[in-house]
Amino acid sequence: MIKIDGNWKAGYAIDLHTISSVYLGDNPDGQPQFDNDRSEMGELVNRLKYHSDETAIPKIIELINKNLKNIKAVDFIVPVPPSNLNRVFQPVYKIVEELSKSSSVPFLKDVIYKRNIEELKSITNPAKREALLRDSLKLNAQIDIENKVILLIDDVYRSGATVRAVTDLLYNQAKVKSVYVLTMTKTRSNR
Repeated sequence: MIKIDGNWKAGYAIDLHTISSVYLGDNPDGQPQFDNDRSEMGELVNRLKYHSDETAIPKIIELINKNLKNIKAVDFIVPVPPSNLNRVFQPVYKIVEELSKSSSVPFLKDVIYKRNIEELKSITNPAKREALLRDSLKLNAQIDIENKVILLIDDVYRSGATVRAVTDLLYNQAKVKSVYVLTMTKTRSNR
């Protein structure tokens, strides 16, 4: 497990997303191509997120449960809202649903939601990215989680902007007691 620091009580990534990456050149459309060597969790997340391979979920849950201690100490599991709202298959929701089943800790899928904005991955200015992100996130005021302990789940940790923004919302608007963060993987770069 890799410790990730932020405005949450404690945070961890199960593993790095890629162990190494070799540039192969650009494809005919001018897009850079890479030969990536991924960690076990990185490969599973890649299969689930980019290839909709749900057969990766049981192994993801197994690796989470192997590394996660004291999940019973949280009141709810909350997924980070998806970055791509147009994707039919939302991997973080699938992971959270299965983790909830295996741990018997309830999950709240819709406590935080994102208004439809452009995917932030393409925005390289960190301040602009974080401002857009914060403006796009909304709290579902119909769900009362005041004074609750939350486990916030995301698939890939890059710069931390998303989990910081969601954590701020949970503390400042929802008035939760504590937020813990768990991501499946962490990138080697912060972009």
